[in-house]
Amino acid sequence: MNDDGYILLVEDEPIIQKKNRNILVRHGYSVRQAYTLAQARELISDESPRAIILDIGLPDGSGLDFLYELRQSSTAPVLMLTAMGTPEDIIRGLEAGGDDYLAKPYELPVFLARVQTLLRRASMIPDALSLGPIRIEVSSGKAYLNNNDMGLSQKEFALLQQFLQNPEKILTAEYIYKKAWGQKMHGDENALKVAISRLRAKLADSGWTVAASRGEGYCFERE
Repeated sequence: MNDDGYILLVEDEPIIQKKNRNILVRHGYSVRQAYTLAQARELISDESPRAIILDIGLPDGSGLDFLYELRQSSTAPVLMLTAMGTPEDIIRGLEAGGDDYLAKPYELPVFLARVQTLLRRASMIPDALSLGPIRIEVSSGKAYLNNNDMGLSQKEFALLQQFLQNPEKILTAEYIYKKAWGQKMHGDENALKVAISRLRAKLADSGWTVAASRGEGYCFERE
């Protein structure tokens, strides 16, 4: 069984759910299923998925609206899976934040190949990330400001990596905590606040800072 996280199937048709789940499980993927957006939200709040297969027409709302919402706090790759297959539908889905789009009906081998490609692309994180005078090396866990080692702790480095991957975008405290600590925050934001405060101090004179957005999260933005 693949232990890199689960794939979330959001689909209200039981037959399609069963077929998609079966082929993914046979190929070693861990799968969780949601038949409504409410169920999807509950699963995601518990643990972030490695990928999402998302239908558009769901009993309690539009998958497109959910995708807009999802992109405020998650970078999980999303394959839109829907009977709405006109060029306009496809463009709308991709512009909403979808990474790929597959119209129904489809062949299961094609579905599997799309999912595997989606996961392969998502895993291709560059070893080095930079923004202005800031640079990090993912493999070594080192961060540099104007070519000087910033001396970051492991948690500070994990936070900076998330911010460099999502500049000028508000990330929720829960999402950031999950990425840096590897577990749910459980309502205690103090450890995150302390780590962000220390990181903010070490970013002095970089031209960038971590700004708090009341009730929404944190944003890595230009000073």
